[in-house]
Formats: sequence, structure tokens, C-alpha cells
Amino acid sequence: MELARLGNSELKITRIGLGAWAMGGLWQWGWGAQQDQDSIDTIQHALSLGINWIDTAPVYGLGHSEEIVGKAIKGLSNKPLIFSKCGFNWDQQKNIQPCLKAASIKQEVENSLKRLQVETIDLYQIHWPNPAEDIEEAWQAIAELQQQGKIRYLGVSNHSLEQMEALQKIAPIHAMQPPYSLINRDCEEQLLPYCQQNNTGVICYSPMGSGLLTGKMTRQRIAAMGDDDWRKNADDFNEPKLSHNLKIVEALSQVAAKYQVSAAEVAIAWSLNHPAVTGAIVGMRSPEQADGVIRGASVPLDTSDIALIESV
Repeated sequence: MELARLGNSELKITRIGLGAWAMGGLWQWGWGAQQDQDSIDTIQHALSLGINWIDTAPVYGLGHSEEIVGKAIKGLSNKPLIFSKCGFNWDQQKNIQPCLKAASIKQEVENSLKRLQVETIDLYQIHWPNPAEDIEEAWQAIAELQQQGKIRYLGVSNHSLEQMEALQKIAPIHAMQPPYSLINRDCEEQLLPYCQQNNTGVICYSPMGSGLLTGKMTRQRIAAMGDDDWRKNADDFNEPKLSHNLKIVEALSQVAAKYQVSAAEVAIAWSLNHPAVTGAIVGMRSPEQADGVIRGASVPLDTSDIALIESV
């Protein structure tokens, strides 16, 4: 697979990375039940297809996603790059609380290193800027962790332009992680131009709209979702937005037929088409799903394809 340099770092990443959110299994913001062996098989299959990075977070399954990633890559001679995050704690009752205090961040990275079974995390990101007043304290702590060799590069996720500008004064931002898809284009106005101007890498998440743009999501499937799937009550999966989003899928399917790929792969290719975007985080839950998205890194969309998709 084609490699791209992630901003001002030395990391060279494939245009698609494996997102391990759903591999956390059942928790407050889970995607429903997930078998651990399926997750491990998926990770190893995705690596065999050429993907060279995995994005996870401690809060995904309250530590479980990181543990699964650690098990999947243990013993591999050619290990993938590992990206993780910080900013949430939880108690024995599984109550989740945001926290960006320095002491908490330093403990989080120790816990993540242990779960992932690695000595260094390649990209360590503030997951959400919450509480906002503590982001600079957290960023300073992450910069110190870099100096200690526990992380290689620093990143942010879900931050505003103003927040990024404040953090840049403390230590360089090597990567920014926003949601970016045909149904969520908010980052186009300010964040993506800023990253281009400052040589900051962008790894976008949810390029398939959390599954809505795959061509396999129907009203019936949404109605049948379990209450343990956060998407069931999400605005994009319900009216009045749902009808419009399904029209976007129709346009994606037209372009997909031209290239003999899936609508999901065209959705991914559309996100990757923006010049500021280095890579896309793509959630996968089975080897078959990995096979169904991998060509999204190489679909050669032309101006007529983009015009057709955006006409909706």
C-alpha cells in the first residue's frame, strides 16, 4: 500500500489505518457485542493486507480494546505503528469521567503501555479537550512523556482551531484527528486548511459515517440494532437526516459501480481525496470487513466522480 508521511513527524503510514473502537466490545459507547477472537483475526488479516497502523484508546471498552490490540500484535516480527489516546478515567462501576490532569495522563500512559505490551506508543493523542481548561496541562505532560521515550509523537483529537493554536505554543502538534466524511464536513472550514499550512498530519475518523455510508445500512438494519449500539439513537441514523444520508449512499453506489468497488470504499476515497488528509481510520470487525474496505486507499476518483457525489 502507498505510504504517506504524517505531517512533521517521521512516521510513514498507509492511507488506511485500522480503527479499534468497536473491538472494545460492550460499554457505554460500544457498537454491540464483539468476539475477541474475531477482533484478533481482523487485526492480523488487516496487517497481512498491508495496513501498518492501528488507532485505539483506553476508553474503548474500558481498556479492552488496547488489550486486544496487544494480544494481536504480540510476537509479531514486523509490528504495526500504534496510536492511542488519553483523557478518560473510570471506576469499578464503569462510570466514565474526563480528566486531563498531568498525574492522570502519566498514569494513563503507563496503563496503556502495559495493555498494549509495547515500550513506546507511536502517536499519543488527547482524545477530547475536556475539561477544556486543562488541555495545556495535559499537553505539557505528554511533551514530557515524549522526552522520556514513552511516546514518539504528539496528537490531538476533536480539538478546535483555537485550542490547537494554544497547544502549538507549548510543543508541536504532529497530527490532528477529526471526524470527516460526506455527512460531517465541519473540519473543512478551518482545521484542514490550518493543518495544511502548518504541516500537521491529519488522520480522519468515521470516513464511512460510522457505517452509514457503506451501502449496507438500511432502515430495517437500523431498526434491528440492539440498545447496546450507540448508533441506534444517533441523529444521522434517524429522521430527518436519515433520508438525505441514504441519498448520498445512492450516489456513492453509482461511482462504486464504475470502479467495481464498494460504496464504503468510495466514501473512504472521498475523505482521502482532500489534500490535507494523510490517512483515514477505518473501523473493522471481521476479516471480511477488512477485505471490503481496503481498496478505498486506491480508488482514483476524478472530478466527475466528486461532482456526482457532492451534487447530493
